[in-house]
Amino acid sequence: MSALGAYFRLWRVGWILVREGVISALPSEDLPPSIGFAKSFVGLFARNRSKSKKRSDRLAQAVERLGPSYVKIGQFLATRPDVVGVEFADDLSQLQDRMAFFPPAAAKASIASSLGRPIEDLYASFGEPIAAASIAQVHLAEVDTLSGRKKVAVKVVRPGVRQRFSHDIEAMYLVAHMQERFMPSSRRLRPVEVTKTLEQTTKVEMDLRLEAAALSEIAENTEKDPGFRVPKVDWERTGRDVITMEWIDGVKMSDVDGLRAAGHDLNRLADTLIQSFLRHTLRDGFFHADMHPGNLFVDAHGDIVAVDMGIVGRLGKKERRFLAEILFGFITRDYVRVAEVHFEAGYVPGHHNVESFAQAIRAIGEPIHGQPAETISMGKLLTLLFEVTELFDMATRPELVMLQKTMVVVEGVSRMLNPRFNMWKASEPVVGDWIRNNLGPKRIVTDLKDGLKAAVKLAEAAPEIAAKTEKFHHQLLHMSEHGLRFDAETAEAIGKSEARHNRSGRFALWIIALALLYIAWVVT
Repeated sequence: MSALGAYFRLWRVGWILVREGVISALPSEDLPPSIGFAKSFVGLFARNRSKSKKRSDRLAQAVERLGPSYVKIGQFLATRPDVVGVEFADDLSQLQDRMAFFPPAAAKASIASSLGRPIEDLYASFGEPIAAASIAQVHLAEVDTLSGRKKVAVKVVRPGVRQRFSHDIEAMYLVAHMQERFMPSSRRLRPVEVTKTLEQTTKVEMDLRLEAAALSEIAENTEKDPGFRVPKVDWERTGRDVITMEWIDGVKMSDVDGLRAAGHDLNRLADTLIQSFLRHTLRDGFFHADMHPGNLFVDAHGDIVAVDMGIVGRLGKKERRFLAEILFGFITRDYVRVAEVHFEAGYVPGHHNVESFAQAIRAIGEPIHGQPAETISMGKLLTLLFEVTELFDMATRPELVMLQKTMVVVEGVSRMLNPRFNMWKASEPVVGDWIRNNLGPKRIVTDLKDGLKAAVKLAEAAPEIAAKTEKFHHQLLHMSEHGLRFDAETAEAIGKSEARHNRSGRFALWIIALALLYIAWVVT
């Protein structure tokens, strides 16, 4: 029944996309004639009023009809131009995460259930909703403290959104599996893994305790950073379905005129924003991955305050060194080293030629050196780099794609504040410090310390490893003498899996047959 529901939900998604004219508005270049004919045919079913709209408007209308889950899915896919294409990702990035409010009574009931206390015991006052998104909405409230009454922002998860998303994600998995099965060229993009990432990311975003933890971690990391902070969390009034945090009085970064009227130095804010993002990325390996101007405020002291920490990204030490060496290689025009880093990190398969890859990297780097510094975009540089790596079978790295997308957004905000923003000059203090500490002599010392720690852990685990090795050796001997045998549970699981596969195949054939009959009936 679950597979049956996924097929019907997928049919509904397809029908809405057809009716809103999204399918007929997709680009037709380099597509087989049969696909072009199919597009023209389904275009006959589009609403007449949708044909006059831009493709991004058609997409927004379709997603609005599909519901909150698909707003979140669309926003996630907007961060994956490697999967949906650059043009389609741009359309998706324009989706507005503004949904209808749900009743305050439902919010109060959810808070009371999550925290196990009556709403009157938690807040001195609880106001009407002031903003609503696909997953949650925000209320202005007040709490009594030892220093007096204070305003707080209360974020509450939308009722029923988890159940709705769990159903909608099944259709996404169905599309991903079909894509891997029938489009072998797309397997490099790992569509099933992308869907798993979407599922995990959204589940994390729906647990507001994890958002509170992210705020707390970034607050610790940035405690001594100049010009940047995040709201303080009220842990007493925070649970799975609700997070209470400091109320931020400030000007949104999207309001450039308001910032200027408040007397803020826009050039300094642009530099602070990009430097803060690079510190979080290179120094901490933990960054806010949704830093659009609506999530950034400037308080009365001129500090940037980032809110809505539902989407965050992490980079391991290897990925951070990879990024730093790429930037350093482009700055010094050492394209061979940039290529070697890709091979050393295992991002490009070893059967490719390093020199050929370096030649492709040079095609990106050389044009940059002929441009004025203020026109060079680090985000665009990474975008071009990922396009080249596709030619060399580089598997998709979700954490790097998320970083690239966030960097494009942050860089865009900085240029909105300062049209002559010099990305390289602003980032040099942070990137230069990272390079000196991690690509020079200090790196050797750090690697030795890490190696020593790893050796100690290996020595501690040696007895357990030896015992497991001996047990594995006995199992191999037993299999060589008696053959490989499945236990009853494994055999039953294999049988059920095969039966599900056969049922899904038969059902798909029935769907196709019914669709053909319907088309034949319409034509006649």
